[in-house]
Amino acid sequence: RKLPPASLTKLMTAAVATDQADVSTMITSTVDGPALNAATGSTIMGLTPGMTLSLLDLLYGLLLPSGNDAAIAIAEGIAGTEEKFVELMNDKARSLALDETHFTNSHGLYEDGLSSSAHDMAMLARYVMQNADLREIVKTVEWQPAWDGPPLWNGNRLVSDYEGADGVKIGYTEESQQTIVASASRDGRRIIVSLMHSQDRYSDSVRLFDWSFAQPSACP
Repeated sequence: RKLPPASLTKLMTAAVATDQADVSTMITSTVDGPALNAATGSTIMGLTPGMTLSLLDLLYGLLLPSGNDAAIAIAEGIAGTEEKFVELMNDKARSLALDETHFTNSHGLYEDGLSSSAHDMAMLARYVMQNADLREIVKTVEWQPAWDGPPLWNGNRLVSDYEGADGVKIGYTEESQQTIVASASRDGRRIIVSLMHSQDRYSDSVRLFDWSFAQPSACP
């Protein structure tokens, strides 16, 4: 079923960014995060125009507090405009055979045409978890960027609260309701849970994880 993925969109933003640039690349923001928050209710990392940070710090801001300002700064810094970056996102979706996915922006705020499925988001998360930098980011609870601002905290409660949880991303808009792609690893097994339009993503994820880890491994 096609549904708006909300901030799960940022998984593709991160995937494309690390395809296109080294995490040491420095990017100067043109985005006013507080103004974006006031205008749209966006979650932000707290960027202001003229602030220069590494792509690594921006990726932490993108994936931990789900900064829409970080998404736009990454898109503009890498592709020149968000529109050109979104073209790269859709190209990547096609290359990964995410046939039910189409992006219209880099952050996941609802727009007509922004859609995906739980299956596609699970496949995207599996791809993201193959990248060592991104795998480290999404399991991090707290990160201090190279700035005078406060540390960033991971909005995915499972990383702190569920045994073996090691990623990956949560999202919410009124149209999407609660979305999550969650990863947990135990005894060499990784289970990925993907939920769209949930009313209680954490309880739903825990029940699915508990059931899955209780089953015999399908792998030899």
